[in-house]
Amino acid sequence: MTDKEKKKKILTELMHDPIYKPMKLKELAMLLDVEKERRDELRSLLTELVNEGKLSLSPKGKYGKPEIFSLMGTFSGTGRGFGFVTVEGREDDIFIPAENTGKALNGDRVKILLERERDSEAGKRAEGKVIAVLEHANKDVVGIYRKNKNFGFVEPDDQRIATDIFIPQGKDRDAMTGHKVVVRITDYGSEKRSPEGEIKEIIGHVNDPGVDIISVVRSYGLPEEFPKDVMKELKDIPDSVSEKQMRGRLDLRNIPTVTIDGDDAKDLDDAVTISYDPDTELYTLGVHIADVTAYVKEGSALDKEALRRSTSVYLVDRVIPMLPQKLSNGICSLNAGEDRLALSCILKINRQGEILDHEICESVINVDRRMSYKNVYAIIGKNDARRKEQYRDFVPMFMLMKELSDILRERREKRGGIDFDFPESKITLDPKGKPIKVEPYERNSANMLIEDFMLAANETVAEDSYWRELPFLYRTHGAPDPEKIRELYILISNFGFFLKQSKNEEIRPKQIRKLLEEIRGCREEALIERLVLRSMKKAVYTTECTGHFGLAAGYYCHFTSPIRRYPDLQIHRIIKENIHGELSKKRISHYEKILKAVALRTSELERRADEAERETEKMKKAEYMRGFINEEFEGIISGVTSYGFYVELPNTCEGLVHVNTLTDDYYVFDEGRLELTGERTGRSYKLGQEVRVRVVNADKVMRTVDFMVANDGKEQHTIDSEQ
Repeated sequence: MTDKEKKKKILTELMHDPIYKPMKLKELAMLLDVEKERRDELRSLLTELVNEGKLSLSPKGKYGKPEIFSLMGTFSGTGRGFGFVTVEGREDDIFIPAENTGKALNGDRVKILLERERDSEAGKRAEGKVIAVLEHANKDVVGIYRKNKNFGFVEPDDQRIATDIFIPQGKDRDAMTGHKVVVRITDYGSEKRSPEGEIKEIIGHVNDPGVDIISVVRSYGLPEEFPKDVMKELKDIPDSVSEKQMRGRLDLRNIPTVTIDGDDAKDLDDAVTISYDPDTELYTLGVHIADVTAYVKEGSALDKEALRRSTSVYLVDRVIPMLPQKLSNGICSLNAGEDRLALSCILKINRQGEILDHEICESVINVDRRMSYKNVYAIIGKNDARRKEQYRDFVPMFMLMKELSDILRERREKRGGIDFDFPESKITLDPKGKPIKVEPYERNSANMLIEDFMLAANETVAEDSYWRELPFLYRTHGAPDPEKIRELYILISNFGFFLKQSKNEEIRPKQIRKLLEEIRGCREEALIERLVLRSMKKAVYTTECTGHFGLAAGYYCHFTSPIRRYPDLQIHRIIKENIHGELSKKRISHYEKILKAVALRTSELERRADEAERETEKMKKAEYMRGFINEEFEGIISGVTSYGFYVELPNTCEGLVHVNTLTDDYYVFDEGRLELTGERTGRSYKLGQEVRVRVVNADKVMRTVDFMVANDGKEQHTIDSEQ
């Protein structure tokens, strides 16, 4: 052992001594009797030990064993090398500079040292350093293979994995340059060496039809084929409802019943009925949900597979269902003219939108008409004579639904419910999977009508279960982090708007709602709506009922989509056991043991599905915009960063104007105002601003679209000056 190694061993053992308390360099030097002229040597040794992960250094400069100042979390990489670590219990993510990622890849579970806490006043975020990768998330990676003479490498599709993967000779399965492949990582590399792997599967050439979407499916590990034991169980499931199954259920087959869904929907899991009693002045709203648990029994292969998938995934050209088609499009789907088992929530509602009474029961229904949003909107929104004649027997029902929907929506708005109406994208593909149209998919009053009814049922079921003290899965949405609200306050005050807060500085949904009403119709409406949305937390599944901030609801759950969401299926099972008096102490204990894990898993897989859906959209949008190179469009600035600004076009496609293309001036980024400003001209680009851009590039593989500002700057400068 060298003299240096002995000294490092002494320092390590000292800091692992139970009586040792973290000390600064000066204190350590005094304790170890190190002379002033030798303190640089001590500092060097300590730095090496910190870099090796054997010691840790606090933001205040104190040294201790690694676990004292280290945190554990999930690493999120970026295509620019740096990343962020999300730590459970912390509101803010921790920034990890590119040189301090420790070769962690996106999604890895890591241990980090917190080198600096967040300083809002100085505009500095919390910063850390990865000292160990605890668990690798990327066993398999999808990417494009590039072949060299004696080896190859794979460029990952996931831009958050900022490193190529080396493929040794003989491990390439004879892949050629341009092949999309799945590579199994065999060695995660080091600071000086790239990860290494072997080709597991050749998906096809990057330009082959369908390869792009299949690549996303593989990249996110989305399950495709159902296992054999699941398919075997399907053989015992009937194609129709038997008299025996209907016994003991509330028979609603003679009540006029409709489903209202998108034109292409096949998994119809909700139906509605409605009536109005002028004597009592009460509406009776029936929300009838497919009784999936009648066929998917707890612990069965079907149930285990449904939990493994947790949610159906809706990609641009396909659906990866949670349940096999025999269930999702067959016996569980509320198809018109077929007897179907349901779990019904029947509500008594007054003309002020108050739910005065309710019943949750097992039922049997038979849908009279399968309606589309388009046709219902033609009746209630456009007063279309042809559609009204076509569905004349149901027109009074639809008008009554519209009447109740308006009442429910007004009541929710009064209590502070927040409704962001950002248009979703509708992407039309040709038979070969090429995008031929991208346009916004706007919600209309028919969509909103069904939303209002489902929200009412979800709230009612959650509140009922809460007061019955059932073990349960709630859909919760926490209040925004006070720090994010302070940042929002500063940003909107730049535009002359203010956010009133209560005396204890807690923000309430009503205050957000009031702000959104104030900006309606203003030039800054889109800007401030985006800022408010970014300040919000994400909704998750939990076993505790903590309310839903965005809906201003004290109780909320997901009850209405058991064909495509596992939490809905899970709570149906609990509700039915309670209806039958089967929730014994043993069963309650069973649910209390499993529900936290179910909540965590379903929340995680919901995020995975959302990411995969966004990836395929970005890919197809980039492919679509390839057909518009050098064409000009009007757009809205949807994001501003130090490296440029993003512009969203009316068709929902988004692209980047890189700061390097702004050659008329040197632009400085103001993070507080989310604005890029030219030092000489004073010309600025800020969130929500209208701008004309020219398409200069679109890369389907990278999922990126590049714009340049289209005008010469003079007119734009005048507009900005007038603001």
